[in-house]
Amino acid sequence: VQLVESGGGLVQPGGSLRLSCAASGFTFSSYGMSWYRQAPGKERELVAFITNSGGSTNYADSVKGRFTISRDNAKNTVYLQMNSLKPEDTAVYYCRRGSYWGQGTQVTVSS
Repeated sequence: VQLVESGGGLVQPGGSLRLSCAASGFTFSSYGMSWYRQAPGKERELVAFITNSGGSTNYADSVKGRFTISRDNAKNTVYLQMNSLKPEDTAVYYCRRGSYWGQGTQVTVSS
């Protein structure tokens, strides 16, 4: 199993980023996928989850209405569209499937 995140970077408050997680080594369409984040000095927290078909999603209260998780099973990729970014969204963002984690991608929201 391999999960590779990309798309992080530095963005101003109010801006947008789209993260991608490319998956390999398993039947992607059979598994729900999650995005987590970890800010400095804080515990890792769940941001969003999507079922294997993409038919159901859920979000942390802190990102509801601003972030959207989606997936493309033909491309073995899960996405996190992040809009209206705030400084408190600054963190390393990780893709997860069960006990498997990606290496993370840094998102920094700052003016």
